[in-house]
Amino acid sequence: MRAVTVYRMDSVRKIKDPVGVVMEQRKTERTNNYNDLLRLARRLFALDTADAVQIVIDVSHARQAYLPELTRDCSAG
Repeated sequence: MRAVTVYRMDSVRKIKDPVGVVMEQRKTERTNNYNDLLRLARRLFALDTADAVQIVIDVSHARQAYLPELTRDCSAG
């Protein structure tokens, strides 16, 4: 899983304020990964429909392997 930071863009000051994190659980890259994560972030963090355009995500700063998968060697020997 990867943690993707969600920002609220301040159009007056031209800066991004972090407001939260969404978790990407897909293991492979698909066509709409970015759009699906952005839609989820806007649904969770936007105050109203007008505020939704101010919500952005930055996938380039995603932390790889936020929660590593458990692997276990089950070889009997």
